[in-house]
Amino acid sequence: MTTAKPLRLGLRANLAQFSLLVAVNALVGGMVGQEQTVLPLLAEREFHLVGYTFLLTYVFAFGVTKAATNYFAGTWSDRFGRKPVLIAGWLIALPVPLMLIWAPNWGWVIAANVLLGVNQGLTWSTTVIMKIDLVGPRQRGTAMGFNEAAGYGAVAVTAALAGYLAARYGLRPAPFLLGLSYAALGLGVSVFFVRETREHARLEAASHATSTVSGRAHTHAELSNRQVFARTSVSEPALSSASQAGLVNNLNFGLSWGLFPLLFATTGMSVGHVGVLVALYPAVWGAGQLVTGALSDRWGRKHLITAGMLTQAGALALLASVDTFTWWTIATMLLGVGTAMVYPTLLATIGDVAHPSWRARAVGVYRLWRDSGYAVGALVGGIVADVWGLRSAIWAAAAISVASGLVVAYRMYETHPATARQQTREESTS
Repeated sequence: MTTAKPLRLGLRANLAQFSLLVAVNALVGGMVGQEQTVLPLLAEREFHLVGYTFLLTYVFAFGVTKAATNYFAGTWSDRFGRKPVLIAGWLIALPVPLMLIWAPNWGWVIAANVLLGVNQGLTWSTTVIMKIDLVGPRQRGTAMGFNEAAGYGAVAVTAALAGYLAARYGLRPAPFLLGLSYAALGLGVSVFFVRETREHARLEAASHATSTVSGRAHTHAELSNRQVFARTSVSEPALSSASQAGLVNNLNFGLSWGLFPLLFATTGMSVGHVGVLVALYPAVWGAGQLVTGALSDRWGRKHLITAGMLTQAGALALLASVDTFTWWTIATMLLGVGTAMVYPTLLATIGDVAHPSWRARAVGVYRLWRDSGYAVGALVGGIVADVWGLRSAIWAAAAISVASGLVVAYRMYETHPATARQQTREESTS
């Protein structure tokens, strides 16, 4: 008879399970990557859609359902455990590639993206929560860097591979067979190898006492769902600043998903070259998070987020101003750098401030607002592009990104415990 090993927090103590969850999240990201290059071109060439707003309905459907599902994923993870929610997300993913392959009209594509949004909300939220559970408070930024790097690295690789397959074998079915294999593999790994992590969160919660971050006391009492929603959305400065920055970040990503391939195609470049440009943004974003997540554990969160939002704004302005493959390469890579500075750092901020007893729900609320950005980007980008053109839509996103960065600079306080304590000591001795 063997005795169970005692639970421990930390990346090294849970390396095997953490690494497995990184691989699972790569499969989650690949489900999005299968669409990135292909669907905008499919809309124009096979379904003959006109009007950017109508074309972006699939991004809107994806964003709304993913945002709403994120909220429920956090609540259900606290109630039922992380693993059941993860498995449910993969079951919902299975029909998505088949619907895209067989879609006789655009309504099928929208329906597939509704299911994809539910899949992403359940699976991605849960892998985030599980990694935060495992690593504890010291290495949240590093953990989120690995998580998001795997997910968006897979988006990039799959987008490029889907573009290659589309150029060689046609827009359907070859690119979407990638997604079908990802869904089957993700389900199998989650059922047979992933372990529940809710007890790790309870272990961390048991060790918590009332703490102070940057001079601010944080209550650890059990909160209702309404209280968690209010704090993360509006009343708590760091949580709500992170939520709005996340929304704007994904507004930019939603815009890139729907409009960038069409902008690049206006020059007559091949589908393969469009696929390379589309993949560069999440590729740099994904790889960069391996660095920026760890940096946020050393340098703190606030300034990295502010600089990242302003970098995104500059990249979007450049992208809207140029029209060659070389300059678009530079602009999309710069956009990836700015996003890498922001993405894992925002999640780490939520983990810093939210107590383990309500952290999963706070992550769910944050991801609700963040992924609402897909829908907002589809609406704003589609309407502005229809009225004033593709480049005007990108300029609008640049202006919104500047405003978001200024909100973070003004309203957010530093949340990383070590950095916040150092700042408090410096302020007390000055």
